[in-house]
Amino acid sequence: MKILVAVKRVVDYNVKVRVKADSSGVDLANVKMAMNPFCEIAVEEAVRLKELSIQEGRVATEIVVVSVGPSTAQEQLRTALALGADRAIL
Repeated sequence: MKILVAVKRVVDYNVKVRVKADSSGVDLANVKMAMNPFCEIAVEEAVRLKELSIQEGRVATEIVVVSVGPSTAQEQLRTALALGADRAIL
């Protein structure tokens, strides 16, 4: 069985968000992006489930993380791989 975890790229929670001068949206120029903290928790839980299933002989064999977005979302997928995911799909 494979575990699928969706990962979202968001503005880092330590960064103060600025509104554009014309109030048409958020100014994302030179803003640090990070993985959504809730997605990070989901990846960590998937890793725990996989480790438990290996110890107890269950069938969770692979963790696949998925993100839909621009090619810069690869940074967040690499973070998920570093947390213990087996495969990433952009």
